[in-house]
Amino acid sequence: MFSTDSHSLHHAIPLEKIRYDERGLVPAIVQDYLDGAVLMMAWMSRESLQKTLETGETWFWSRSRQELWHKGATSGHIQKVQSVRYDCDSDALLIGVEQLGDIACHTGERSCFHQVDGQIVSPPGDTLSQLFEVICDRRDHPNENSYTCKLFAGGDNKILKKIGEESAEVVMACKDDELEAIASEVADLLYHTLVALAHHQVDIKAVYRRLQERRK
Repeated sequence: MFSTDSHSLHHAIPLEKIRYDERGLVPAIVQDYLDGAVLMMAWMSRESLQKTLETGETWFWSRSRQELWHKGATSGHIQKVQSVRYDCDSDALLIGVEQLGDIACHTGERSCFHQVDGQIVSPPGDTLSQLFEVICDRRDHPNENSYTCKLFAGGDNKILKKIGEESAEVVMACKDDELEAIASEVADLLYHTLVALAHHQVDIKAVYRRLQERRK
């Protein structure tokens, strides 16, 4: 279920079906509804879940303060709820959100899960988003040995020529009904299209938003 309509959200999940623990709480994993990146984990009570469904914005239960808290009420980094799901045992929630400001962590990072071996890293999202991040890094930190950097150096002429070539190869692979070739050529086309997006400073999330709008 994907909807920003709070009425639809309220009827998307039966509150009485959720299995809360002995404290009356249920863990809620929050992820970006566009690229699937895990942003944070927090606890919800029946009341906070109900407020989340009614308002279309995330509310949680603070175990330290023993009170409800509205995510982003102070920082402005509000989470607009797009979907709510519960697992097979009905004792965990998965909430898809549009994260305003693209910051979920109190440290200023996009995700609370931003540490690996003491290093700050971006949260993993879908494959295309991760590839796009690498492409943007190549754009911002040129390396003469990088094929991606050579495409950027060639500008639109080189990038768009490659998109044309890869499009033709996708067509030929489909005409020949060669399944492995189709997958390979589409992968090449997607990569070169992402390079074009990065070259023109268009975020891949803008594409995802258009697809979501059309899906609705």
